Amino acid sequence: MINMKLKKSQLFSLIIVVFALFIHLYSNNVTRVENQYATGIYAVFSRFFRYLFGWIPFSIGDILYAFIILWLLCKLVKLITKSPSPTLKTGSVDSKEAKISKLITMQIFVHNLLKPVQIFLILYIVFNALWGINYNRIGLAHQLHLQIEEYNLTDLKMINSLLVKKTNEAKLAIENITYPSNSQLFSKVKAAYQHAEIVYPFLKYTPVSLKPSLWSWVGNYMGFTGYYNPFTGEAQVNTLVPKFLQPFTSCHEVAHQLGFAKEMEANAAAYLVASISKDTLLHYSLYLDMFMYSNRNLFEIDSISAKEFRKQLNPQVKADLIEWKIFNKKYKSSIEPFFRWVYEIYLEQNKQPEGILSYDEVTGFIIAWYKKYGKI
Repeated sequence: MINMKLKKSQLFSLIIVVFALFIHLYSNNVTRVENQYATGIYAVFSRFFRYLFGWIPFSIGDILYAFIILWLLCKLVKLITKSPSPTLKTGSVDSKEAKISKLITMQIFVHNLLKPVQIFLILYIVFNALWGINYNRIGLAHQLHLQIEEYNLTDLKMINSLLVKKTNEAKLAIENITYPSNSQLFSKVKAAYQHAEIVYPFLKYTPVSLKPSLWSWVGNYMGFTGYYNPFTGEAQVNTLVPKFLQPFTSCHEVAHQLGFAKEMEANAAAYLVASISKDTLLHYSLYLDMFMYSNRNLFEIDSISAKEFRKQLNPQVKADLIEWKIFNKKYKSSIEPFFRWVYEIYLEQNKQPEGILSYDEVTGFIIAWYKKYGKI
């Protein structure tokens, strides 16, 4: 019986290894991924999941994650508390029964060893089939016929200057605005994407599946403002972070839903949407984020100039940055560096060698955009 189970387990392992290898080989061709998967197969998956779960007011994916964590904890407790199997005493010479016992023990060991390998391969297959292959697409610059080149110090100073002005202007425009509720914010993001679709058809966002995270309080300690669930197609936003961060975060997570997997690309797609929106709240959230990215890039090369540009922010913007700093300090925890390290590895393994700094690469996109169109 054990031998039969082991053979079935080995056959199943072989099958999923073949599937995983096929996905890996398929993903190596970026043109194929762009033309077949990202704009075809994935688009179908994405709309299906948004139709399936988008109408539900809470995150199904967050509940799924909770069940998985509980299941893993139960398995861990069971493993720790499990009593060792009694061994057969055979004296100085192995009996026939002892040899059979050893064989069975070995078969059970191999069978149990295959289980985690199978689980890993299944997750790899499902994750990539439903979304992960998008990490290998040609990308947004290709769709926009935009040439992104290596920028220099002059470029960084230029874009910092422009973004300081844009950020200050956008803040003044929302000075007397009351921040919207979660549902109102998500409606604004939906309207922004509908408007952007007229100019950029590949940003069509129907139906909507944008929700507040059930685990926002956990996100405060882990350091995330939003995330996309590839298994349910839902975009979640941490609605406990400062309000001025949430509009751009929402646009960013929707971009992930549309297949822009890399963080720079999601930032760039969110930029396209928010920048042509008529909503001043989205403008401020966008330009503040873009300024922080470009200013951080400038700081690495010329810290004095970076500080000078920050001084040019108006007092209201500086007050928001102080609020952001206080928020981060309040929720600073010992677990955040660990999750940041794990996330770094995840990004590096998914075609983003710069890790967390991949977000900052949107600066190159904005510079290229300005050089081509003369505006941001």
